[in-house]
Amino acid sequence: MEHKTLLLNQSDINSLITMKDIVEIVDKTFVGFGEGTTINPTKVNLDLGETASYPDYHGFMNAMPAYIGWEDIAGIKWAGGFLGKRREMGLPYVTAMILLIDPTIGEFKCVMDGALITNLRTGAQAAVAAKYMFPNKKEISIGLYGAGMQGHMQTLAFAELFDIKELRVYDLYPAAAEKFKEDMKDAVKGDIIVCSDPKGASIGDVVVGFTQSKDKYIKDEWIKPGQIVFPMGSYTECEDALLLNADKIIVDHVGQCMHRGALHDVVADGKLKEEDIYATIGDVAVGRKPTDAANERIICVPIGTGAMDIAVAGIVYKRALEKGLGGTFEFL
Repeated sequence: MEHKTLLLNQSDINSLITMKDIVEIVDKTFVGFGEGTTINPTKVNLDLGETASYPDYHGFMNAMPAYIGWEDIAGIKWAGGFLGKRREMGLPYVTAMILLIDPTIGEFKCVMDGALITNLRTGAQAAVAAKYMFPNKKEISIGLYGAGMQGHMQTLAFAELFDIKELRVYDLYPAAAEKFKEDMKDAVKGDIIVCSDPKGASIGDVVVGFTQSKDKYIKDEWIKPGQIVFPMGSYTECEDALLLNADKIIVDHVGQCMHRGALHDVVADGKLKEEDIYATIGDVAVGRKPTDAANERIICVPIGTGAMDIAVAGIVYKRALEKGLGGTFEFL
């Protein structure tokens, strides 16, 4: 019996998947979380100088295993982000690899690049969550902080599920925001407004932050009932008061969100406890925990789970087999 492992690079993956596919996969996997068929242990973080003083490499790696019931696939993503020397070399911030196994016997089915999948599924998470919290909305307005890769991905994902009637974008680098405006003009049906200060981008049904800032620049006083704030990254973009005064806090994974990203500081200071989390996105997706997003101030933190990566990778693997893409090698 042959046990060949498929090997897929980024261009292979790019030819096999679209943002529309990603949105559908992320949706099914959130539902799996709610149903208990998506199994996702808390990620393990290796700090290589992101916040630690040693070693001083200005980066981190995460080990992120998961099992996806609706695909009957298991795997792990080994991924992280590096500034420092990696940035000096002109390499992308994200570095990642995904390994898939047959969950019945543990044989390795596929090894593939994980950076593209990371960027795509990260882009889709807020849009899918918003779909469940705004079930009757067909049009949406967006406030966006960060005009980089994820700013583009978030916008493309929202455009799959909503007509974007207005998008207000702020970036520390005005040239990046202007480039974003040009890049996204076909995806956004309404106006794209480049804001000269952070407050200008706080207007929208959804406010999405994906920056590397630790300055807590999204202020409590800016956010009104009827807005959902998505602090997406590993940093603390929201003012503590906004987090503590929100009507509801919703997360993708309680264990991970308590110790990283937007909630890290208020949890570390003892101001927020696990029982203060209203629901997971999976709870909302299956109707277990209702929201009244039209009248509430909601903080939703989809910090990212390995389950989303493995779910996307499982579909990519299946399509690669069907199309005969990729190389193979044998472990045994």
